[in-house]
This record gives sequence, C-alpha cells and structure tokens, in this order.
Amino acid sequence: MNLSLYSVDAFLILDSEGHRVLAKYYRSKDPKDHRTFEKGLWQKTKKPGGDVILFDGHLAVFRHSLDLVFYVVGGPTENEIMLYAVLTALFDAMSLLLRNQVEKRAVLENLDLVLLCLDETIDDGIIVETDSTTIASRVSRPKADTTEIVINEQTLMSAYQTVREKVQQRIQQL
Repeated sequence: MNLSLYSVDAFLILDSEGHRVLAKYYRSKDPKDHRTFEKGLWQKTKKPGGDVILFDGHLAVFRHSLDLVFYVVGGPTENEIMLYAVLTALFDAMSLLLRNQVEKRAVLENLDLVLLCLDETIDDGIIVETDSTTIASRVSRPKADTTEIVINEQTLMSAYQTVREKVQQRIQQL
C-alpha cells in the first residue's frame, strides 16, 4: 500500500517570452538556479503541442494560454496524471475567477486571486484540492449586500414626515 501524498516541487507561470510572471517553489533549489531552470524549461516548451516533459530531473506538465504558459513541476517519480489534474484545476479556477480572460494583464491585475487559488490547491507542496469550482468558490470575493440603505434628501424628508405624523397622532390621543 502506497501511503505517500502527491506532491509538487513548483508552480510557474511564464509569459510568451519566457519571463517569470509567477513562481512558487516548494522544494526549493538554490534561488539563482530558478531562472536558469525556468529559461531551459521555457525553451523546451515554448511551442504549443504536448503537455508533459521530463526536464532536468523533474516531471513538468504545462498548458499554453494566449500569452502565458502554466507549469506544475514534480519529482521524476510523481504521478503525471495527478500533476495534470492539479494544473487543470488551477487553470479552470483562474478561468472562472478571471471571467475566461486568462492572459498576462488579467493575471497581474488579479494576482491576489491567483495566489489564493494556488494556496487552496497546493499547501506546502502537498496537493489538497483538484476541483476547480471548489477552489473558485473558496477564493471568490463575497457578493455585495443588495439590501444597501440609500440615504438621500427624499428619504430624510419622508422619515421626518412619518415622525411628525406619529407625534401629532400621540398628541391628539392625549
């Protein structure tokens, strides 16, 4: 019986030129090696086609979207189907939250939502959620209260009239 948890070494978002948009490493290598790893990975995956690659001793699943490439990187013995499920869940949750505008500008403008999605999916390298709707519902901003009280001159005058009528009724009863 296998009692190990599925784990992720890194999550990356690179733009169409190979520049980092977002990178989160869980099994951190030396930080100066991160850029070279990202550049090499991007060079191997910059053309659309394919979705899994074994690169530099790591298993990487990736997905192209307009001007971005999303990566989930795991160990060489990690289950690629599980890594792909994580990538799909993250991408679909971001798609829901960004209203199907998964592009560099939208990701940077809503980086808080993207990072919350990532945190809801992967906790310290351990995969905790793979359902995109659950992730999006946990991350989404609450709806504004629709029973908002509007105070303007007319409502104040109406309240004043009501109070005046009530006071007149009470005085007449005495």
